[in-house]
This record gives sequence, structure tokens and C-alpha cells, in this order.
Amino acid sequence: MPPTAEPTQVNHRATYREVLAEPRFRLLFSTRAVAITADALRITTFSVLVFSSTGSALLSAVAFGIGFVPQLFGSLLLGSLADRLPPRALITGGYALTCATALLLAVVRMPVAASLGVVALVSLATPVFHGASSRLVAQSLKGDAYVLGRSLSNIASAGAQLFGLALGGAAVAALGPRRALAVSAVLYFGCALAIRIRLPRLQPAAFGGTPGSTGGNSGADGGAVRASLQGAGLLLRDRTVRRLMLAQWLPVALVAGAEGLIVAYAGERRFAPGWYAVLMGCLPVGMLVGDLLVGRFLRPPARERLVVPLVALAGLPLIGFAAEPGVGVSSCLLLLSGLGYAYGLGLQRPFLDALPQDGRGQAFGLLGSGSMTLQGVGPVCLGAVAAVIGTGGAIALAGGAAVLTAGWILTWHPPASPALAPNQVVSSD
Repeated sequence: MPPTAEPTQVNHRATYREVLAEPRFRLLFSTRAVAITADALRITTFSVLVFSSTGSALLSAVAFGIGFVPQLFGSLLLGSLADRLPPRALITGGYALTCATALLLAVVRMPVAASLGVVALVSLATPVFHGASSRLVAQSLKGDAYVLGRSLSNIASAGAQLFGLALGGAAVAALGPRRALAVSAVLYFGCALAIRIRLPRLQPAAFGGTPGSTGGNSGADGGAVRASLQGAGLLLRDRTVRRLMLAQWLPVALVAGAEGLIVAYAGERRFAPGWYAVLMGCLPVGMLVGDLLVGRFLRPPARERLVVPLVALAGLPLIGFAAEPGVGVSSCLLLLSGLGYAYGLGLQRPFLDALPQDGRGQAFGLLGSGSMTLQGVGPVCLGAVAAVIGTGGAIALAGGAAVLTAGWILTWHPPASPALAPNQVVSSD
């Protein structure tokens, strides 16, 4: 599968003002930030609703994560639709569907199993909507502007999640869980309306195409599911694409797994009530600062050279938890680990350049759904480890695994590798 390379100026550093000047990106960026706020509000409120109905901590945890794992299956089975259908209809439909889901949970008193099933079913389609949106961003922003656009999206995502969590707590306290779910439905509806009114009616660049195809109707006779499976297979069999996906998945999943143990770690160390929230806030703060510094002040080649050191930075501080430090040191370690998340900016251009034009929507959907799935699985796996060696040891183990991942990336993605140049076409092997 030969990727399509787009000529860019290697040393040109875009600015946030330049990125936000693009109307299409500005619309997608703003609606996505609002939608992430609504996601955080809906997920936490739904978890509270299930717990208040059942009194089960297990079911509450399942409600919190029920929308993560199905996304991978949705990407594998439906991902090709992100490249085959008009993006405005897809993105508007996605926000409208999540709006209807939140409203249904708020209004209809369903059995817990039924409500969990509804959320899981709707999440199957999430990668299609997100893939179409990411493809439009890639078409709207070129060269370093695309990377900086991803940086802005990361910053907004972290901020919106924090705001959504805070809004969820306030809304549940003031309105109750069902009315709080209705608030999230209103936010989703606003996003759907904005996309429907302000996004031009566009057709996919290769309507009906699949990754690696040369004809616009490839896979159409086999249906969306067959085309999606074939497209995902082509993407994952390409060594360059597969490596770049794993490089973006693994460190984030390992750090997310460690993050999932912070509450238990604070409890074991008998920190004062409320300190666990401070510790959990350190990672996203580090992410915000890291993305801002790396995205704003470094030129593209420098970002790409720093991929391995930044992955190592995400893992190394976590190893310090083996010594079971106190609140102050733990906060600093988590803040430093969050800075390492900026490594992803150095992989954005190589990943985009490795993708075929007619399969980008599916590739972005697969990238996002794989990341969400592993972030859901990571805490479960590390929780099992923590039961044996303690939470501090499990967090340290996650950090060590992230450092090993940095070493693995170095074996195929060294700092001086010509594969980092955005004009370089790397053939799969």
C-alpha cells in the first residue's frame, strides 16, 4: 500500500493564529470541544445514575467505561463509512445520535442492562463520526498547521474533560442525574445544529473508496462491513502504519492505566481526603503545558526528533512510585509524566503521510478507537497487577513498560531517521 505524500516545508512552523484562521477547522474544533464537555458530563452522570439505582460499584464502573471497548469493533466493522459518505451528514448524525441517547437515558427509566446496551450500541458508530471529522481537519490544514491543529485539539480536549467533570458534579448536585443527562443532550444538539448550518455540503475525496483502493467503487459491492474489514486489514498489514499506530497507542494506554490507580494509591498511602483529585489533575495539566510548549515553540524536525525522549519522559517519573512517595513528590512525578504526552505531536505528520488519501477517515477512526479501547483495558490489567504487588509497584511497572516502548520506537524511528521527513515516501514491507 503506497502512502500518499504531500509536499510541505520541513522547517516551516505554523502558528495557532494561522490554524484558527481556517473557518472549517474552527467550526470542527469548537463543536468538538463542546462535545467532549458533553461526553464527560454524560459518562460521569450515567455512572452516578447507575450507582444510585443499583448501589453496585461494579455496575457503576461498567457504566463509566461501557462506551470504550465497542468503539474498536465499530471501527473494524463500519470504519469505511467515514470515507464513503458525505461528512456533514455523518458528523451531524453523530451528534444527533448521541443527543438522542442522552435524552433517552434521561427520560426513559430503563433496566440497567438495557441502558448499558444502548450506550454500547451507539458507541459502535462513534469511530465513523470522529473519522470523518478528523479527515476534514487533515484536508483543511496542511503541513505544520495540521500538527498544530492536533495540538490545539489535545489542549482543548484535556481542558474540556476537566470542565465536563466539574460541570457533571455541579449539575448532579443541583439538578439530579437525569436532568444533568438532559443538559448533555442540549450540548450535543447545539453541536449538531452548528455543523448542519455552518459546514458546507461536501463529498468525500474518494466516494466509496477504501484504503489502498484506486477506484472509487472498491468494496461497494461487498457492503460497508466487508469494505471496513478489508480496509482495516490493509492498514494494519502495512508495517509503517501499524508501527505508528502502536507508537501512539501504547504509551498513552500505559500512563492511563497508571492514572486509574491514583485513587487506590492515595487511599493506601492514607492521604488527606480530596488529595486524590489533586493528583489526578496533575497529568492533564502536564499534558496541557507539554502540548503548548512543544507545539508552539519547536519546529517540526525538532518535534519529530524528540518523540523517543518524550515517550521516555512519560514513563520514567512513574517508576518513582516504586518508592511510594508522598503527596508533593507524587504530584511532581505525575506532572512530569503528563509533559511526555506531547510526543504524539512528533508522530502526526509521519502518520498522515503514511496513509492513502482514500482511507484516511477509516485510519483516523481506527487510531482513535484503538486508543480508547486500550485506555479502558489498561486500568483493568494494572489493577490486577496492583492486587499482587501493590499500587505503587503497579504504577512503576507501567512507567517501566513505557520506557521500554520508547526503546522499541528508537529501533525503527531513530532521531536522525529520514523517515521523519514529511516528503519521504516509506514503502510498506
